[in-house]
Amino acid sequence: MNARIWDQCMISLQEAFQVKATKASTEVLKVVNESAEAPKLITPHMSTQHNHEKLATMPPFEALASTSWQQQLESTMSNFYREPEFETLQLHAGQEPDPTTNARAPPIYATTSFTFNNSAHGADLFGLRAFGNIYSRIGNPTVDVFEKRIAALEGGVAAVAAASGQAAQFMAISAIAGAGDNIVSTSYLYGGSYNQFKVLLKKYGIGVTFVTKDDPEAFAAAIDENTKAIYVESIGNPKYNVSPLSEIAKRATTEFLDLGYLVRPIDHGADIVVHSATKWIGGHGTTIAGVIVDSGKFDWTSGKFPSFTTPSEGYHGLVFSETFGAVAFAVKLRVEILRDVGATLNPFGAFLLLQGLETLSLRAERHNANALALAKHLQQHPKVAWVSYLGLPEHPSHELATKTFRVPGQFGGVLSFGVKGDAVTGSKVVDSLKLASNLANVGDAKTLVIHPATTTHQQLTTEEQFASGVTPDLIRVSVGIENIKDIIADFDEALKIAA
Repeated sequence: MNARIWDQCMISLQEAFQVKATKASTEVLKVVNESAEAPKLITPHMSTQHNHEKLATMPPFEALASTSWQQQLESTMSNFYREPEFETLQLHAGQEPDPTTNARAPPIYATTSFTFNNSAHGADLFGLRAFGNIYSRIGNPTVDVFEKRIAALEGGVAAVAAASGQAAQFMAISAIAGAGDNIVSTSYLYGGSYNQFKVLLKKYGIGVTFVTKDDPEAFAAAIDENTKAIYVESIGNPKYNVSPLSEIAKRATTEFLDLGYLVRPIDHGADIVVHSATKWIGGHGTTIAGVIVDSGKFDWTSGKFPSFTTPSEGYHGLVFSETFGAVAFAVKLRVEILRDVGATLNPFGAFLLLQGLETLSLRAERHNANALALAKHLQQHPKVAWVSYLGLPEHPSHELATKTFRVPGQFGGVLSFGVKGDAVTGSKVVDSLKLASNLANVGDAKTLVIHPATTTHQQLTTEEQFASGVTPDLIRVSVGIENIKDIIADFDEALKIAA
């Protein structure tokens, strides 16, 4: 198999398979496998000698894939005199100037299909004996750059992009659970996630147990013989509780909805990470997308995941765990779930997300600084009853956030507050804002506001809303990157008018 095919293989294998559960935040999935020991992955930190020893014990396909991954790492690393930091990777990972045109920016490959070198090449691609581009529903070069970059930023072996965060979430769970299985999750979820778990998964025979507190032992107690994963948000929406990721990860396979810049769930034991790339990754309210990241650390051969260890009906008996090793989840996700569900990210959307990624760290700093300033201001306002923001020392999760988040002094760009008075008063505040937009999103460069009880969490019962942290007076604010004086003035005037 030629080098070009294998470069593309790692676009599809190691990075197109980088799948990350996230939304405005990141969701983390921890796969349940009490007896399995996570296999070691080849990383830039491992010695060359260790890499060769590892390759010697791998099945042929995995060895070849890992060699290609090594070559990609070495090629990328050759552009730097030291191992690049997050802020550098967000600009450079997964792409180099085009050798033919010398174009620096990744192009938009607006094509449905890709030609085969010959009939045998086409047959090998469809039979997974070779990897490369076939059809943009399964993989596209522009989307591949985005997947590679996300995988690098998350510390995963591969990523798979999806048409939305909801699609990414559903695909990640569908790849490991089926009728008769269940997952354990938390009640502190985005309303759309809660409803997908409560209503849609039930139609497919997948049960969900919602744990109503962050105690790791409560998650452990909810696990039974049919549990395939624990699924939590790294920061709950809209309660802003911080999940004890490392402790939960010890109990099972874990999926996390991730925040990317602030939290790297894989570092805390997550096996699969899901992002809603719509939010801070895109950052400008222009693109709907999701992405799933495979940590490459989970052992799928424990016996709890037969779809990974038994012959695949769709690929003439191919066994994913034997053939693809550490990237088995990412490959299965792409060639079975993404292929058949078709929730594909389009290349123009991927291009916009790459534009957003290039300034992610800069925007995040301003989002976080503005959110803290607004939270402190509202906390002192005579017409505000309460303020919930992770950056405030009195927040119940402040201490855990300080220990968990990778960037000191930064606590996210979203806060909530309640107005003194009734629900009508709160609605007047929202309607009186001029700079802030009343809409259902977070992570936009512009300041956004919404009343969750009547919108994002409307489909939940009153009891479920309270369990999720949604109260009738709660107003959620996704703080933008405008000048903080203008943001504060907008809320001050709205509070004055509403009162």
